[in-house]
Amino acid sequence: MKNLAIAILVLVVVLMSGALFVVKEGERAIVIQFGKVQRDDATGDTKVFTPGLHFKLPFIDSVKHLDARVQTLDDSPDRFVTSEKKDLIVDSYVKWRIDDFARYYLSTGGNKLQAEALLKQKVNNGLRSEFGTRTIGQIVSGERSALMNQAMEQAATSSDALGIEIVDVRVKQINLPTEVSNSIFQRMRAERDAVAREHRSEGQEQAEVIRANIDAKVTVMLADAERNARQLRGEGDALAAQIYADAYSKNAEFYSFLRSMDAYKASFDSKQDVMVIGPDSDFFRYMNGSKGKN
Repeated sequence: MKNLAIAILVLVVVLMSGALFVVKEGERAIVIQFGKVQRDDATGDTKVFTPGLHFKLPFIDSVKHLDARVQTLDDSPDRFVTSEKKDLIVDSYVKWRIDDFARYYLSTGGNKLQAEALLKQKVNNGLRSEFGTRTIGQIVSGERSALMNQAMEQAATSSDALGIEIVDVRVKQINLPTEVSNSIFQRMRAERDAVAREHRSEGQEQAEVIRANIDAKVTVMLADAERNARQLRGEGDALAAQIYADAYSKNAEFYSFLRSMDAYKASFDSKQDVMVIGPDSDFFRYMNGSKGKN
């Protein structure tokens, strides 16, 4: 009897452990019974178990825990074509959460990766449709909000089949493909080079004009300075000549004597000087006069 009681107790513990399940905060759970999602008999709605301790039929019911929080789908950028047949590389993300847990489980098997793959396809279809009706200028100039709203509406309609509610769709970044970016860069660089050459030629032209004006002004200033210098030199020579003339007229003999002394000093300055001149020359007039007096 004791062993039977122990066996019964163990069986009860096993059954109780198999009948209890816990739903964590941020999760919801559904019960699968014979491969079907368990529903409420009264309303026919799916039984969704909120966080807490719950009961199920052991060995018959299986529990599927699903994340009820808002999820973020942020995958690699995709290529879209505008109405101009121009390619764009668009980096976007999607905020989503489970709305219908039974439908979500039946359409995706409760696999988050599969759900995001299907959701990304539907969102990209909406974005592709919206990008295809707009030009690059419209997309960049301010219609991005309207584009995202309309894409979210289209994706929300198509994602109902997955039991998913799309909370938000955002475009993070829009880039041109590398080959297009390179061609645009080269064109912009060529345009900038042309503008730079134009500015450089205009600068050289202005430099030549300024240089020519400065050279002309310098030439005029030098000519004026030379004319003034010659005028001043002439006036100085005239004044000196007038002074000499006045001095000569006051005492011609003394003036002649001083000039002769200067000439003697310049002539006899070096012992190497040789002069061939007659003794009765007028050059020795004052010397001959002094000899005669002695």
